[in-house]
Amino acid sequence: MSERTESLGALNDGDAFETVADNTLSRRERYRRLVDRWVLAPGRIVWSDVRARIGALILLLYVLVGLLGPRLYPEPAVNQGPRSVTPLAEGLTYPLGTDNLGRDILGQIIWATPSMLQMIMAGGLFVTVMGVAVGTTAGYAGGRTDRVISLITDIVMTIPGLPLIVILAAILEPQNPIVMGLILTINVWAGLAREIRSQVLSISRHSYVEASKAMGLSTPSIMVKDVLPNIMPYVLITFVNAARQVIFASVGLYFLGVLPYDSVVNWGVMIDQAVSGGAMHVTSMAHWLIAPLATITLLSFGLILFSQGTDRMFNPRVRARHSSTTSSDGEPTDDGATPTTGGGVR
Repeated sequence: MSERTESLGALNDGDAFETVADNTLSRRERYRRLVDRWVLAPGRIVWSDVRARIGALILLLYVLVGLLGPRLYPEPAVNQGPRSVTPLAEGLTYPLGTDNLGRDILGQIIWATPSMLQMIMAGGLFVTVMGVAVGTTAGYAGGRTDRVISLITDIVMTIPGLPLIVILAAILEPQNPIVMGLILTINVWAGLAREIRSQVLSISRHSYVEASKAMGLSTPSIMVKDVLPNIMPYVLITFVNAARQVIFASVGLYFLGVLPYDSVVNWGVMIDQAVSGGAMHVTSMAHWLIAPLATITLLSFGLILFSQGTDRMFNPRVRARHSSTTSSDGEPTDDGATPTTGGGVR
């Protein structure tokens, strides 16, 4: 009875909120929890899916080649070696052979990878950021804002993409791969914005969003916690599609000679030179054409596998199942188990 009286006294004194938790998390533990929830848990989800694991390994290979390849592998040059050498004919000196000018084909692929990755990231991020920002604003705000943004989006969608890219490339003659990636996706974001808008319109009518509004949460908080997690799987797939579009568009335009490539090493340039050099008609030169085509195909395949396997990463229940909480002695425990502290994962 005395214990109950003491607890009631604590409530009357206003100390109840101070005695709910046995201990509070330190700054280090809070950082560990954030890292586990937003970095380690998504990593475990990706690694638990075979498709995402294979796709991640393929993408990691290309990233390592783009970062370390030009530093470790010599730059290809004319008369670098014997001309038209088939793969492994000279041992490991030229693993993929050489072209009709004596340039190492593997060296050309490696030195073309960094600029291609920069183009992919620039184009994919531009499409994703623009599409999500415009689409969520139009869908959530509604009214006049929605009508104005939808009008602008419709106008952008009616502009033919290929002629616009050709005109901009002819005027600007870009050599920077980041600028090239932006040009290749100059009006792709409009389609994503329209699709995101329709999804946000549907999500904003759900009961949990209405409850967040009734609780007085700010619009940015509602967007981050309630709206964006529901559209992130679609956004990730769109990013991958935009990245693949940048790959195929750049390769195709370089192959057609639309984009300037006086000093540019690109897989499309390699294909153009291989075709003009007779690689389609001479069997001994087929490796010159196959090597860049296989490189493009493998990168696109890795992007598709990664996007298909990571849709579970944005599911809150799956992410919570792969995350951990911090126990009182600082050791992580699975979220599925009963936590030993007063503060579990929300």
